Amino acid sequence: MSDPGKAGNLLAQIPKSDAKGLPPVHLWNPDFCGDIDMRIARDGTWYYLGTPIGRKPMVRLFSTIIRRDGNDYFLITPVEKVGIQVDDAPFVAVSVQVEGGGEGQQLRFLTNVEDEVLADLEHPIRVELNPQTQEPAPYVLVRSNLEALIHRNVFYQLVELAVPREIDGQTWLGVWSDGQFFPIGALDA
Repeated sequence: MSDPGKAGNLLAQIPKSDAKGLPPVHLWNPDFCGDIDMRIARDGTWYYLGTPIGRKPMVRLFSTIIRRDGNDYFLITPVEKVGIQVDDAPFVAVSVQVEGGGEGQQLRFLTNVEDEVLADLEHPIRVELNPQTQEPAPYVLVRSNLEALIHRNVFYQLVELAVPREIDGQTWLGVWSDGQFFPIGALDA
């Protein structure tokens, strides 16, 4: 479905709410209506029909109705489910605020769609290594099974905060947040 009005129709179906929370997309199970030409690039830019969506409030609204089922991403309303393409992760962590230090340190990430998340047991940080280049790709879990790719500059901040810790006989560099240690890279023996 590449109907230019499709995205507008989807927005009209989002229930209005006085509450500040996110829509309960995990409870909605409408019929699948096909894919639309919407893509989230690795840098967090949202595209519709090949054109960047420049209105931040619209991107923010779409970001509240995204759901991941398996490896597929969908925009969900109570009456419609449409597939979209996500190049890497649906969000990008664009900044981190550091509070405290040591094991009591807290790392609060802000995403490109203005979600704020505290790295903790329910919102872990993980780092995946590219098998060919060994380049790290760091992520933080934002909600449900939706992650934010941690922007390179933010990852450099984490590296500056990293401390060594032994895990299962191997020394890792990692960061503390909310009493949890998150390994970000193994130290060579």
